Amino acid sequence: MKNIALGSQGLEVSRLGLGCMGMSAFYTGSGQDEAGALQTIHRARELGVTFFDTAEMYGPYANEELLGKALTGWRDEAVIATKFGTMAHRGGGGPGLDGSAENIRLSVEGSLKRLKTDYIDLYYQHRMDPDTPIEETAGALAELITEGKIRHYGLSEAAPGTIRRAHAVHPVTAVQTEYSLWTRDPEKEILPTVRELGIGFVPYSPLGRGFLTGRIRSVDQLDEDDFRRKNPRFEGANLTANISIVEQVDKVAAEAGATPGQVALAWLLAQGGDIAPIPGTKRISYLEENVAADALTLTSDQLAALSGLPAAAGDRYADMSPLNK
Repeated sequence: MKNIALGSQGLEVSRLGLGCMGMSAFYTGSGQDEAGALQTIHRARELGVTFFDTAEMYGPYANEELLGKALTGWRDEAVIATKFGTMAHRGGGGPGLDGSAENIRLSVEGSLKRLKTDYIDLYYQHRMDPDTPIEETAGALAELITEGKIRHYGLSEAAPGTIRRAHAVHPVTAVQTEYSLWTRDPEKEILPTVRELGIGFVPYSPLGRGFLTGRIRSVDQLDEDDFRRKNPRFEGANLTANISIVEQVDKVAAEAGATPGQVALAWLLAQGGDIAPIPGTKRISYLEENVAADALTLTSDQLAALSGLPAAAGDRYADMSPLNK
């Protein structure tokens, strides 16, 4: 696995990371096989993956604890990215947007304890808090960098203007936003902004929440509490329309001698050497499949065909209001 510089602030990560969320929260089978999840993280290390993504809200808290346990004995080999801002510790620790300096302090101490570490490599604001100026948030994060509790900070689902304002206070290392064959929105403004400023870009859900693997054809395949059952892209006519997108990916995969998921990741990697996607999985077999995408080179015709696919039907979330503020 190749490594890349994520942004211009000195952070180096593996070209593909591992999104750990689904091991503990939101998806079918989450939290049901800790031993298997630990083995998957250990196998990622063997394959050269160094970049591991989690958040305090995944569980909540359980996913950070899992990753902390998995990294015992080799923490310094890993780049840990975790997130704050969607758990309101000042209000008792429940869900809520809070980017205040006080909440950040409470959040980071909890994350450090759960991750069994004395520093976090990349600390993202998970969602923007409309009631706290981004300048206050960035200032508090700059203090944590000075103190050595975090080494870099990032923003998740932030608008270009917000990114610029934060970057003016202290350089932003990375921005994380959903980006994949069926979520092309970042190409309009986010990618040009981060590239102008020397900020790294981390696409989450690069496999369309598993849909671009071609394995999901009906929500009946998902547990009753699976987040995707209420996701607009998995509902009714939207699902039918989106299956036709996957069928086009299947055709390219057949030509390339690869899986649809590998093709989706290879297309994303071809969008620039400053991009570090974080496909998530609980299973070693899917991890190995994803990592193999790093060696897959698509032809110019295949890339053009994929880039010409229609946009996905349906919003990314049932409620888009907390996003991109």
